[in-house]
Amino acid sequence: MSPSNEDQGQLEHRVGPTPEAEPEFHPYHHPAAGWGAAKSVTRFLLRERELVDGPRAIMKMNHEKSGFDCPGCAWPDDTKGLKLDICENGIKHVTWEMTRKRVDRTFFAGHSVSELSKWSDFALEDQGRLTEPMRYDPESDHYVPISWKDAFATVGRALRGLDSPNQASFYTSGRLGNEATFLYQLMARELGTNNLPDCSNMCHEASGRALQAALGTGKGTVDLKDWEATDALFIMGVNVASNAPRMLTALAEAYHRGAQIVHINPLVEAAATRTIVPHDIMDMALFKTTRTSTLNVQPRIGGDMALMRGVAKAILEQSKTDPKALDPEFISRHTSGFEEYRDLCQATPWEEIELQSGVGRDDILKMARVYRDADRSIVSWCLGVTQHEHGVDTVREIVNLLLLRGNLGREGAGPSPVRGHSNVQGNRTCGIDHRPSPEFLDRLAEVCKIDPPRAHGLDTIGTIQAMNRGDVKVFVGMGGNFALAAPDTPYTYQALSNCELTVQVSTKLNRSHIVHGRQALILPCLGRTEKDHQQGGIQSTSVEDSMSMVHLSVGMKRPASSHLLSEPAIVAGLARAALPSSDTPWESYIEDYDRIRDTMAQALEGFEDFNRRVRLPLGFRIKQPARELVFLTPSGAAEFSSAPLPDVVPAPGTLALGTMRSHDQWNTTIYSDNDRYRGIKNLRTLVFMNAADMRERGIDEFDPVDITSTAKDGSTRHLNGYLAIPYDIPRGCAAGYMPEMNVLCALIDYSTQSDQPIMKHVKVTINPAT
Repeated sequence: MSPSNEDQGQLEHRVGPTPEAEPEFHPYHHPAAGWGAAKSVTRFLLRERELVDGPRAIMKMNHEKSGFDCPGCAWPDDTKGLKLDICENGIKHVTWEMTRKRVDRTFFAGHSVSELSKWSDFALEDQGRLTEPMRYDPESDHYVPISWKDAFATVGRALRGLDSPNQASFYTSGRLGNEATFLYQLMARELGTNNLPDCSNMCHEASGRALQAALGTGKGTVDLKDWEATDALFIMGVNVASNAPRMLTALAEAYHRGAQIVHINPLVEAAATRTIVPHDIMDMALFKTTRTSTLNVQPRIGGDMALMRGVAKAILEQSKTDPKALDPEFISRHTSGFEEYRDLCQATPWEEIELQSGVGRDDILKMARVYRDADRSIVSWCLGVTQHEHGVDTVREIVNLLLLRGNLGREGAGPSPVRGHSNVQGNRTCGIDHRPSPEFLDRLAEVCKIDPPRAHGLDTIGTIQAMNRGDVKVFVGMGGNFALAAPDTPYTYQALSNCELTVQVSTKLNRSHIVHGRQALILPCLGRTEKDHQQGGIQSTSVEDSMSMVHLSVGMKRPASSHLLSEPAIVAGLARAALPSSDTPWESYIEDYDRIRDTMAQALEGFEDFNRRVRLPLGFRIKQPARELVFLTPSGAAEFSSAPLPDVVPAPGTLALGTMRSHDQWNTTIYSDNDRYRGIKNLRTLVFMNAADMRERGIDEFDPVDITSTAKDGSTRHLNGYLAIPYDIPRGCAAGYMPEMNVLCALIDYSTQSDQPIMKHVKVTINPAT
């Protein structure tokens, strides 16, 4: 079902629920979490009628023994045995999965796909859990039941019938466990393709490429104990209270022990002010708040690189009179390219740094003093840094700053990217990579006795382009909601519609089932909260958090349907159907997941003795060479980068728009039309603007506006009738919610550094609605 509007404009369906009241905006001045979160969770449990299993899940989530890992964010589990290592969004995410509502064959018989295409995305997911495999019947325009055997056979025939295995693409979201991930990439590579796009291609690809180039590792080097020991935290481009709420505990603890906490974001979010951590019972009882920042800095959208350059320039200038401002021994022994970077900083005028960052010199010097006075510093960042044309250069600029003072390879210091989705980092570790290294492929070939392809495959952007050209004919989506998560929504819809077969492995109905190929299958899987019964007993799966800790997750609840299969079992079924002569022991793997882990222990560096180590308290941490000051770079040292500053100042009359999530949302799943931490009720079709920018355009609060984006090829995309909200955001900047605003993100506008869609820096004009 592709959109009809050829100008890439407004889609016919809504994302959120139908508003029940007039939109409201009241600036939020309360602490993050605390009683607001408790009330929100209670209302959500009541709405979903989960007053028994909901609290049971709360007591099981993120526990190292017989517990399941939260399917939400990738923040690591507490190291001190916390009994309630949970958050508002995690509870919502789990409760949403445990709903008693069901989408069965009766539902599909009563609703055609054409009808469902007009439903909101909230309404689709709100119908509940999928219960059995379904196939699209074009004659009736309905999904109809199909057996697992026939579903696997359908996929197998389609894959075997391709002229080339590269005519298939295998996407995964971050929720897939390590065992299923390993089998999924093994199947794709045994078929003969590296077309393994994933959600990292849209989120943290820039982080991986930058860290790999600078340090020889694609991951951060710190763990939670480092957060507990650092003197200064710099939190960049992340809305902590919504995207990684359990970080609030770390921020509150850091403040109590006297650490400096600097938040760097165009919007001052609730988590950058104060909090009441819900498991601190006395604080809750006394309404006692804790500050979560000591300094807030608001760069313009895209200005983070210039801001980091400014801090580095200040440190270098101080070093002329203060020898302790730098760590010359570290720089000499462990880095390469320092002189060139020092000269670049000296040659960059303060006026240019202020202009491009949008931050005055006095505030930059305040940041520099915090950094200079801290013996140990951590810089943490998320998509506000990466989803730009210059995302790789910005992350490398962060590493430059850390290297100046030797903030690497010692307790309480280092780079710490915040991954947004549970196990998205594990997916990459376990082989979901369209650009695999020769070393990884060599080891996979030796252990698994296959001949994996060596040519790079397609990432997310490449897959969408190839589907539109007709070069990719089969698309398999392992979790997620690809149709809504990807940029340039109408173009992505058309790409999926062009496929001969689309296969979606899912827990709930979503837009990617409605926007489908000529043939389409829905394959329902177990959720993270559910027991996985196999021949060898109840199985566990493993996940890797954003700080490289790998631990087990075991479901607690009876599956929503007896017809559901686990993700590893689905992958094995697809593989056996597509590769009938394969020597890979697919069936044996599914009988007992320990067998998968035994193979992973041989095939994956860092997973040696996997089955024993993953059962240790808190699991185990994958070794990071850079943490030990071993740099797998061409020079054998940590590499300074000397990239020029990009020009991020909007042209006259234009604004830089960044897409983001609301608080009552997880990725493309919308829980309500509210955004408590930004003071919004009953509204998602909005745009946050600087009040002066609004006055300049003759726009008042709640006025309808038309938003037009212009891509680098000159094409335009439009959203009409959105409501303008005045907000504390720098001049020249605007913000609004994804996935609605993905319409504005042209597929052609992707970073030449990371191939990521530029979803945080869309060039737009905003005018009163006509």
